[in-house]
Amino acid sequence: MIRSDHTTDQLYHILENCILCPQECKVNRFGEKKGICKQSDNPKISSAFLHHGEEYHLVGRMGSGTIFFSGCNLKCVFCQNYEVSHLEIGDILSVDQLSKLMISLQSREAANINLVTPTHQIPQIIDALILAKERGLEIPIVYNCGGYESLETLKLIDGYIDIFMPDIKYFDDDYALRFSKAKNYTFIVQQAVQEMHRQVGDLIINKRGGLLPEDF
Repeated sequence: MIRSDHTTDQLYHILENCILCPQECKVNRFGEKKGICKQSDNPKISSAFLHHGEEYHLVGRMGSGTIFFSGCNLKCVFCQNYEVSHLEIGDILSVDQLSKLMISLQSREAANINLVTPTHQIPQIIDALILAKERGLEIPIVYNCGGYESLETLKLIDGYIDIFMPDIKYFDDDYALRFSKAKNYTFIVQQAVQEMHRQVGDLIINKRGGLLPEDF
């Protein structure tokens, strides 16, 4: 269910004093100063393709329509996508271009749109999703994140995401801070997962390869 542009207005407003994620850097992302994610107000992606290496029920027949976003709100020393998350390798797109990219993946029979590391670019993503829905995007939307999510931001995107896939990394706050620069990770991720479950419920495997919700 896509509601209105009012949500994007609220999300973009947060970027002026960014508390989009629990890092709460409070930088103006419309200016030159950057927070821990090192991103501005424009979408930046490293790659987009039909991915067959995701969890089985996300792949479907042709693959998951995976979009890797540059930067990250975590700084994991063990990150397998270091060049993308730490070095921010990628290209800046317009919201219109990101929207068309989603439509292109759907036209190639992607099972879903899989947003990888979306947390710090949520305003741009939701903006693009609204436009893509107007252009005929119908496949499920996957939110593939590190679990370090703002409860307030998650509530703002209620209704836009079909599948949440948090990669929970720790149940020890000392390790989370030491290896990912994430304060209070355990409590934050527990709250986030509860909110995700409230929004979309349990995993339901249907007859078309496990796409969610069942209507798809």
